[in-house]
Amino acid sequence: MLYPRDIESKLGVDKIRGFLKQRCASFQGQSVADRMKFSSNYDVVQKLLLQTGEFQKILSSGSSPALGEFIDIQDVLVKSETEGVFCTEGELLNVAKSIEAISSWLQMLYRSKEDFPELYALSGTLEVNQDLQKQITDKIDDDETVKDTASTALQDIRISLRSKYNQVKKSLQSIFKSSLKEGYIPEGASLTIRDGRMVFPLLAEYKRRVPGFVHDESSTGGTVYLEPTAVLEGNNEIRELEYAEKREIIRILTSLTDRVRENLLELRKGISFVGKLDFIRAKAKLSTEFDCIIPALINSKHLDWVSAKHPLLVQTLSKENKEVVPLTVKLTQDERILIISGPNAGGKSVSLKTVGLLQYMLQCGMPIPLGEESKVGIFEDILIDIGDEQSLENDLSTYSSHLKSMRFFTSKSTNGSLCLIDEFGTGTDPQFGGAIAQAVLNQLNENHSFGVITTHYSNIKNYAENTPGIFNGAMRFDMRSLEPLFSLEMGKPGSSFSLEIARKTGLNSSIIDYAKELIGEESIDVDKLLMQLEKQKQQIAARDNSLKRREEEVKKLEANYSSLLSQLDSNKKDIIKKAKDEAAKLLQETNKEIEKTIRHIKSNKAQKTETRKARGRLDQLKEKVKEPQRVQALKSKPDKVEISVGDQVLIVGLEVVGTVLSLKGNDVEVQIGLLKSKIKKNRLTKVSRGQAKSLKKVKASTSHGLNLTNKLSEFNTTLDVRGKRAEEVLTELDKFLNDAILFGLNEIKVLHGKGNGVLREVVRNYAKTQSTIISIADEHVERGGAGVSIIRL
Repeated sequence: MLYPRDIESKLGVDKIRGFLKQRCASFQGQSVADRMKFSSNYDVVQKLLLQTGEFQKILSSGSSPALGEFIDIQDVLVKSETEGVFCTEGELLNVAKSIEAISSWLQMLYRSKEDFPELYALSGTLEVNQDLQKQITDKIDDDETVKDTASTALQDIRISLRSKYNQVKKSLQSIFKSSLKEGYIPEGASLTIRDGRMVFPLLAEYKRRVPGFVHDESSTGGTVYLEPTAVLEGNNEIRELEYAEKREIIRILTSLTDRVRENLLELRKGISFVGKLDFIRAKAKLSTEFDCIIPALINSKHLDWVSAKHPLLVQTLSKENKEVVPLTVKLTQDERILIISGPNAGGKSVSLKTVGLLQYMLQCGMPIPLGEESKVGIFEDILIDIGDEQSLENDLSTYSSHLKSMRFFTSKSTNGSLCLIDEFGTGTDPQFGGAIAQAVLNQLNENHSFGVITTHYSNIKNYAENTPGIFNGAMRFDMRSLEPLFSLEMGKPGSSFSLEIARKTGLNSSIIDYAKELIGEESIDVDKLLMQLEKQKQQIAARDNSLKRREEEVKKLEANYSSLLSQLDSNKKDIIKKAKDEAAKLLQETNKEIEKTIRHIKSNKAQKTETRKARGRLDQLKEKVKEPQRVQALKSKPDKVEISVGDQVLIVGLEVVGTVLSLKGNDVEVQIGLLKSKIKKNRLTKVSRGQAKSLKKVKASTSHGLNLTNKLSEFNTTLDVRGKRAEEVLTELDKFLNDAILFGLNEIKVLHGKGNGVLREVVRNYAKTQSTIISIADEHVERGGAGVSIIRL
């Protein structure tokens, strides 16, 4: 049971219905949306929700057949009911398109019946005659004309018609040319058609010069349209063939219409089936737009909502870049009726309407915007009393209207009713209004009804505090700014903050003091206590949030410290191991060289020439041992002096020395031999000219020809960053790009994978900041597609 009759407009269900109709692709879907209704049957609601959930999966997978091709053919089917009539070519084509849409859905759901059992069950035993679709499309073209091949007779007629038409046209053109030479034809005239017969224009004064039949004349009478006698018989034959063509087309269309009549029942079932699918799709689309879920449905009277949002309010506030404060509310058998109090414009009515709208939507089979952990039940009735129901026609005051609703509530509500009452008891003398409201509330409680009720009356709050089955809730209020927080807190009554709000608006303090005297100390003390409790709670909450933030910061610092310590420890072990390996290798080479030298001296009996040669090789080996130490010393003690034009710099990573030509921000142009290159400043270390000379000698003696060419041959033009963090990617990408520029490459690639697209976005955003990058694009689909970015320099 629903009360009152206009409950949908009061809750906003009519707007939700309008949104659904906008998202339907067919007239049939819109008709189903118009028929959507509230249900208190658990199994029905569960089935409707599951259908919508299955369609959400179809939409997310992108495997939905097109519904746009489904056209309203109700009128065509009605027309085809009468024997002897025939549908037009366009009407029959629409029937064929509808059959195609129905068949596509039936086939898809049959293939996926295990994934979408509820949607598959909608099809039942429905079958459509696909032969009828083929017969229609075989005989009628997409441009809504009957094909020549629709029948042998039609094909023969059209062949004869074209032949006769060409014959008549040829004869007419001959007469036309002769008349043109004689000057009988108006300037710029040509052959034309009048009354379905081929004619040509002729100057009126010459109409007796050419034998024939005048079919028409110009508005001035200066030109006539003549059918020469020579083509009269040919035009008659064309007219007869056209009549024959028309008769044959009507026969074909009548035959196809008869086939439609034979399949009327299945076609109507198919229309109904696709209409339901269209409506379910609209629900699924709207649910996605409003961020709705299918909550856990309980077959009892129960309401346990977390993070509920009013969808219409979400839509309105989103246009203003604002967010809705979510509602958390719970009604159980022990606490059935919630009394919400608090300041005006604090969100009491919105909370109440949110409960009403979402529960109504749910019991129409629609997903609703709740948190995943929410649980919902089914109510038999929704009864509401919202807004001013004053009636000029019935001479009912606002309060009388409220009393009329209360009479209905108290007499009709049961333990399956959800009663929603806004501004309970207002509209009359507060002393009497509050008493009557309490009496009504008592009756609703005795009826074991469920409800959400908003009020300002203190006696209602006190009654709720001391009566089993009823409990208080308060809309929170910021005590410092004296602004509502639009957040519902369960378990305690709220103050109206009337005096505080009055003081904030600038009302004279003497007036406020006088009001306090009228109210009485007892009422003020209760209200003051509520405000103090709220203030203390907000202070505690603020301190709690501050502590939580500090704890999170400490945890982050601890995590960073542990991570850094782990990295340092790991790097230390790697450095020591590498040094030991290099030392062992060098020692082995040294020993081999010494032994070789000793053998050589002995075998040559210590000749002076050979001894000097051997000593020279040992000196070279000695220098080789010292050189890495010298380079390492230069690298480990970088010059902190600012780099300027003309300075000698060491390029970290390449271990080569160059001269600074120019500086622009963090980009430095460096001359390395004959090569000029732009390199990031953080990869350069300033060295003295003596150090530069020494380093160049070191490179010359140790590399034995190893230079940029060798480096280039070892350089991989594809950088693999898969599985790495964004900050790691940026560091590696920067070095990779600098090296590529140094080597003069025109194109490089970054392998980041597809995944959720985060690394791809990091690479693309980095590329936008680099002036050296001309373009960035996806690799060919066969070589990685969106998982690889090609960078052109």
